[in-house]
Amino acid sequence: MRYDVTLAISPAMAVWPGDPPVTAEHLDVGTVRVSRWCLGSHAGTHVDAPRHFSAGPGTVDALDPDALIGPCRLLHLPDVPRVTAAALAAHPLAGVSRLLLRTRTSEHWRRAPHVFPEDFVGLDPSAARLLRDLGVQLVGIDSLSIEAPPITGEVHTTLLGANIILLEGLALAAVPPGDYTLLCAPLKLQGADGAPARVFLEG
Repeated sequence: MRYDVTLAISPAMAVWPGDPPVTAEHLDVGTVRVSRWCLGSHAGTHVDAPRHFSAGPGTVDALDPDALIGPCRLLHLPDVPRVTAAALAAHPLAGVSRLLLRTRTSEHWRRAPHVFPEDFVGLDPSAARLLRDLGVQLVGIDSLSIEAPPITGEVHTTLLGANIILLEGLALAAVPPGDYTLLCAPLKLQGADGAPARVFLEG
């Protein structure tokens, strides 16, 4: 079974407050139709590179493709208001290198993809430290931010500082928990702090 877990990009989609809105212009150029799209690097389903929270060299075009493709585990955490180390430790995570988290935010995207979810679920610092210590390569979540509010940057810097790739804005409502193969292909934007991605799960 293959699941497309990518939010559709459109001018009507919800974006992070303050980020550029998505705009599209469809043009007739001679005998062909082309489109001009304008969107932020963190629109919809997207990858965060280390540069998102630092001025260092870790840009999205330099990410290791081996970390973006391979076995992953999807956990369903439907009742937690924020993801803590204790919530994660209740599940078997030994040997997991790519972890995806399905929270109540997935149901929000199914019902109202054009509305920003004010009560989105993210990780707290204890969860970030646990995943860093477990040595994961990639962490994904259905919210547009991996970090639970109030956002101080601690979760991002803990994970990105350990070269853990962050995958945000996943559409996971239709995907049962379990083990899958992750196929994540962010746009190769040279020098960028992040990029929209097309993401599939196979299992």
